[in-house]
Amino acid sequence: MTHDTTAAVLAELAALDDPKLREVNRRHGDDHGVKLSDLRALAKQLKVQPDLARDLWATGDPAARLLSILICRSRGFTAGELDAMLREAGTSKVHDWLVNYVVKVNRHSDELRQAWLADPHPVVESAGWALTVERVAKKPDGLDLDDLLDIIEARMKEAPERLQWAMNHCLAQIGITHPERRARAIAIGERLEVLKDYPTPPNCTSPFAPTWIAEMVRRQGASS
Repeated sequence: MTHDTTAAVLAELAALDDPKLREVNRRHGDDHGVKLSDLRALAKQLKVQPDLARDLWATGDPAARLLSILICRSRGFTAGELDAMLREAGTSKVHDWLVNYVVKVNRHSDELRQAWLADPHPVVESAGWALTVERVAKKPDGLDLDDLLDIIEARMKEAPERLQWAMNHCLAQIGITHPERRARAIAIGERLEVLKDYPTPPNCTSPFAPTWIAEMVRRQGASS
């Protein structure tokens, strides 16, 4: 990959940057001014380019890193590379896209899930919980769901924001997909009241676990 190609892509990203959007994003923990739809359109033009993806990631620019995630070869990273990338992701959007678009489909996904769950840094640990949500929903065999509920019950109330959100998602997912543990999941949510008063736009489901569980179970019943 030539320096000229990387420079040209960075120039295009700079041209797409909107300072007003950047300011809005900064208030939500992100630091880029390029519309996500524009990033996706550019990624569609570039297609998969692993070398360019690595060059863009190395710039440290949040928009370049988001584009990097969209054009990388997800299965081509080692566990060590993904661990390093997560720790330097910086913004919440880069963190989320890296976990959801790259790590989840990588062969080292469960190895990293277990390592990150035990990590002392709450943002890194939150990635372990995000991967656990995926396991709870799709591959629960081998998971101790009762132990997960014990940990959530003991720690979620006082957890830092990003970790708390990930634990809450796991709590809701257990209640949604595992009927035998639904009552306990709802009871934990009701007792802890995490995100109970979170402002939820009309026609959106509240992230408060008991409400979230009830709504998703209702939808499943309506579609069956």
